[in-house]
Amino acid sequence: MKLSLELAPFAAAVADAARALPGRPPVPVLAGLKLEAAAGQLTVAAFDYEVSAQATLAADVADAGSVLVSGRLLSDITRTLKSKNSVDLELDGTRLVLTSGAIRYTLHTLPLEEYPSLPKLGDASGTIAGSELAAAVAQVAVAAGRDDTLPVLTGVQIEIADGKLSLTATDRYRFAVRSIDWNVSSGTTDGQALVPAKALLDTAKMLAGADQVDLTLPSDQGVLGMAGPARSTTMRALEGQLPNYKALWPTPDDFIASAVVDSEELTAAVKRVALVADRSTPIQLHFTQDALSLTAGSSDDAQACDRIDATFDTATGAPLTIAFNPSFLLDGLGALNAPSVSFRIVSAVKPALITGANNDGSGVGDDSLSYLLMPVRLSS
Repeated sequence: MKLSLELAPFAAAVADAARALPGRPPVPVLAGLKLEAAAGQLTVAAFDYEVSAQATLAADVADAGSVLVSGRLLSDITRTLKSKNSVDLELDGTRLVLTSGAIRYTLHTLPLEEYPSLPKLGDASGTIAGSELAAAVAQVAVAAGRDDTLPVLTGVQIEIADGKLSLTATDRYRFAVRSIDWNVSSGTTDGQALVPAKALLDTAKMLAGADQVDLTLPSDQGVLGMAGPARSTTMRALEGQLPNYKALWPTPDDFIASAVVDSEELTAAVKRVALVADRSTPIQLHFTQDALSLTAGSSDDAQACDRIDATFDTATGAPLTIAFNPSFLLDGLGALNAPSVSFRIVSAVKPALITGANNDGSGVGDDSLSYLLMPVRLSS
């Protein structure tokens, strides 16, 4: 194996493939990056039996071949090399020699024959713009759980129904749902897959620059696939599925009140007031006809209150107070990405539906994020 290539695309390919390297490899070979040179290109790949990532780039290949080297070390090396230099790679017996400018590295290789084969991608279920995918995944993933003892709740569910694509996530305290514009392939049937939120986030970031991403729902292997022009990845689906959000969602007739607040002003106010609240202390939102008052803290400790403009409409005509975990509320506000925020409230003890809105209070489209947030019950 012998080849030459430009450093910048090589470093980018190594960094993208290294996203799939396990933190604690169960077997030594899984700590490696596989480099495969053939037909004018180099493929860099990683696989830990759960997630795989492949990055392809152009290369001047003198001798084709494959090699497995330490992924972390190669990633560290490519990050520190001078970008103006090219890179030469040559396999010398059981060592890989990397030369760039005046510097030369000799790397030990890992046993390639022990490295597992990467999953194959099936026919694409449909295509989506990389930027749209990355934005949607980032919005929904904030609601995914972080408790590994409840693996189902650490996932994002990708669902195809009636040709439409949607993403959902929940940690039991909030539920995020986002529908996405995409081009469904003919013959694609309805289906769903629950995949780890962290792996999906990493993949979406890697493919964000692609004009088109092919999405392949799991087949019998239980593997979700995503592929762009020079990057591809697979993720093993989690067992189980999220609760049916449609059964939990309030209907328009359930709401007793609604409010519209400037998103930037509300975010800033929540951050200011939350300074006196610890992790378990809720922040109270008190809605009146033309204002929203925010309070937090207790009489035995620090307290804070703030007031901002709001448009509030209720069937009863009475003010309404509802309390939320400030971190969960801020997560939702940050994900909405809209000029204003709309609150639709069933009661002070039932989940509130939070969506983006325009400054005049109108909705921002069917493809925007819906964030269902459970309030904190206040003691009487």
